[in-house]
Amino acid sequence: MTVSGERNNLVCVGVITTVHGVRGNVKVKSFTQKAADFAGFGALCDAAGKRSFNVKIIGESKGIFLVQIDGITDRTAAEALRGTELYVSRDKLPETAENEFYYTDLVGMTAKSPDGKVLGQVKAVYNFGAGDMLEINGVDDFVSFCDQNIPDVDLKNRVITVCLPLSIEAKPETSES
Repeated sequence: MTVSGERNNLVCVGVITTVHGVRGNVKVKSFTQKAADFAGFGALCDAAGKRSFNVKIIGESKGIFLVQIDGITDRTAAEALRGTELYVSRDKLPETAENEFYYTDLVGMTAKSPDGKVLGQVKAVYNFGAGDMLEINGVDDFVSFCDQNIPDVDLKNRVITVCLPLSIEAKPETSES
């Protein structure tokens, strides 16, 4: 399972994207590897940990879940939750297997080249649909999170080894007269 960023021992497992209908249902984009897992952790909370949400999945379409939230019964109340990130306590997450990481484990790690030169820190981890990408402060482009580019992740020392891919520069076409 992979999840998004962490705040105060809370880990983001999804976000309310929009409302659906007039009965208070919302659509949720999950950040867990098995998409429906976000609903299995029990009560979720907001980023501040102040508001609690008991959620129930009632439908799914193209990876977005239709969700009922206890106490939210009309469109206006649901609309007020648009954009709310849903968090769970880190201790509710299962342990990771060897060579498996939570996104939150990678954020903030020091990125070094194979020769030990510090490149920057991992700012964020994204997945736009074609695989995980690291955003590293001090590196101009996203780096694909694959064995070729990231041969070592040292969680204990909070260091990742980054082999930056060679860039290919396209030359502009020239017209011959």
